[in-house]
Amino acid sequence: MKKEILKITFIACAALAITSCSDDYLVEEPTGNELNIRQLGEAADVNPEIPGAFMTGVYSTMFTRGTGGTGSQADMGQKGYDIYSDMISGDMALTTSTYGWYRAAITQLQAPQDFTFNENYHVWRYYYRVINRANLVIETVLGGPQPEEETELMSIISELGDANRHIVAQAFVMRAHSYFNLTQFMINDVTASWTTPTLPLYLRAGIAGNPKSTTEEVYNAMEQDLTRAIPLLADFTRPSKVEVDQSVAQTILGYVLASRKDRWNDVVDITDDALSTTSASLMVDDNTINGILGGFNDVNSTGWMWGIDLNADIGLGLVSWWGQMDAFSYSYAAVGDNKAMDQDLYESMRPDDVRRNQYFNNPSSARHLQPLFKFYDSDRVIFGSSQIVKADYIYMRYAEPLLLNIEALAKSGSEGAAKTKLENFVSARGIDPSYISALNGQALEDEIYKQTRLELWGEGRSYFALKRNEGTIVRGPNHLSFVGEAMQWNDERLTFEIPQQEIQDNTNISDQN
Repeated sequence: MKKEILKITFIACAALAITSCSDDYLVEEPTGNELNIRQLGEAADVNPEIPGAFMTGVYSTMFTRGTGGTGSQADMGQKGYDIYSDMISGDMALTTSTYGWYRAAITQLQAPQDFTFNENYHVWRYYYRVINRANLVIETVLGGPQPEEETELMSIISELGDANRHIVAQAFVMRAHSYFNLTQFMINDVTASWTTPTLPLYLRAGIAGNPKSTTEEVYNAMEQDLTRAIPLLADFTRPSKVEVDQSVAQTILGYVLASRKDRWNDVVDITDDALSTTSASLMVDDNTINGILGGFNDVNSTGWMWGIDLNADIGLGLVSWWGQMDAFSYSYAAVGDNKAMDQDLYESMRPDDVRRNQYFNNPSSARHLQPLFKFYDSDRVIFGSSQIVKADYIYMRYAEPLLLNIEALAKSGSEGAAKTKLENFVSARGIDPSYISALNGQALEDEIYKQTRLELWGEGRSYFALKRNEGTIVRGPNHLSFVGEAMQWNDERLTFEIPQQEIQDNTNISDQN
């Protein structure tokens, strides 16, 4: 399987090279791009592997260095932004800073207050790059731009063979996934800005310089992409977990609807669907592949819904999520840029919670509360492997739609069902669930929010949960800055700015907000 991934990725990169100018969304060259789309459509008719190769190129963006447009060692694809979001949420503490990564821009929150910081550009450029590549896939498969009329679009899709139908559906999902991340990173308050222009919306490849669309328009586009993709993926059997499938699409739609805060019944329904369609299951503390104390390092884990099987051919090392997070990889987390669980969050865990054992608990050590027993290279040698070959990337796991489902049940008024599912969940973490029965209203919602933060720590979900639950950050004593200072979910310091480069190059955008 690894050799096949490498082969298709090579085809994808070769194909994408002929549209390199259109891949930069800041450069508007529509005439040349139209020619390339026609050429690619004709090539796809001759060689049916081309659309699939293009889709694999979209997925490769997620783990490729520099896809945020810079040479920074923090510019490493999707998992790099999982670090950004966990740190901004306050749940991930930078406890020592020897080399300075994430120190000023992220943990001191300077980037969200200054549009000249590259971290703003990383987020913007990466997600719009994925969007543009997804648009390229869609146009290649359809043989031209996506029709504006839904009936016309679905008529074209109905004429596609199964392989191309599945490919275009995956492209819709990845486009929506990127827009969702942009709404969370770049919009301070989704509800308050619902009718306000906030983000450019691109539904065609290579066209740059669009004005901002309203938040509502962006959300409508995301929901439409996902609701059309979900039935198209009903009969899709993916060759590996690197591809999104129906359950992944359903979970992403759950996140989109939950972030609106007014569609909780719909969130219950769609996460119910995700839980029933996925082949994944809840990770528990047993001897199956990657139990809850098993290292979170194998894409074959029964708990993983979406991820990438890393190998030597992919060539990840120092510049990677593992390099930044894992003391057993040859990189920063081993030698002085320690990332740890917020101390107050750790101490909020009940004494019988097995997840306490995911973290190194020794207050006298510089490694205090590092996730030494949650994320680790399987060799378990401090400052060990320089190549990431025995540890994979996780993008989504079963606990996500499960916890989102429990949250939605509570917020839609079905507290009894929420309590039952929450009791079952905490029991699987070794916790006596008897305390749950006394929780009601906000207390129940607060417990679900805390369980989400504890379960998904380090996986890039705390920031979304913070905004969804309108929480307040109070950093614990193991942070290097803002210790004890309360920051609400909609604090301007917690949302990135439209980058300076975009404002300079896009004449239809004149401000950072």
